[in-house]
Amino acid sequence: MAQEQEYRTIAQTGYGEYEEKKSRFLAEALFADSAEAADAELARIRKQHYDARHHCSARILGVGMREERSSDDGEPSGTAGKPILDCLRGSGCTNAIVVVTRYFGGTLLGTGGLVRAYSKAAADALANARIVTMCLCHVVQMTFDYSHTDRVLYYLRQNGLETGEQEYTDRVRFTVTLRPETEALLRRDLTAQTNGGVTFSVLREGYFGLQE
Repeated sequence: MAQEQEYRTIAQTGYGEYEEKKSRFLAEALFADSAEAADAELARIRKQHYDARHHCSARILGVGMREERSSDDGEPSGTAGKPILDCLRGSGCTNAIVVVTRYFGGTLLGTGGLVRAYSKAAADALANARIVTMCLCHVVQMTFDYSHTDRVLYYLRQNGLETGEQEYTDRVRFTVTLRPETEALLRRDLTAQTNGGVTFSVLREGYFGLQE
């Protein structure tokens, strides 16, 4: 199976709040890249809001959004977990959990009221979260003689590429993180511009964030 090239996730927690008939719905949209991490966040929120009646949640885990789970936590079936999960799906985010805590206000809201409240709180939390696109990238090391330094730096600036580690010893070594298709262009262009004076090696492959 081909590896996913990118996915969206939460880089900074978002918060949402909705109130209806004195019931308060407090939502958090958080990053969680494993079931253990999601469970830990849910446990933290339960402890923080120990006096609340319900802590309903939904999570999507895995690159490719392979695992989904939701919980009504005592609310009528389908009135809390599913609406939250629908909001999370709609955001396109994975490796994420949304928890909506309800403080009961004494008045029943009915099925429609609960769906609306949980959906609104979850949607607000996701809207207020900082979302990033995680792209599959290569960390590439370029090695070259000092005479090619200006040419390499000019090329990187012109193409909006930032260097990571820079090493100046017997030769110059720069690292740059970029998508595979951009790496192919980098290799082609700098090889031509330096008459093969730059050598390239992939140090590692992984997902790196691009803020939206």
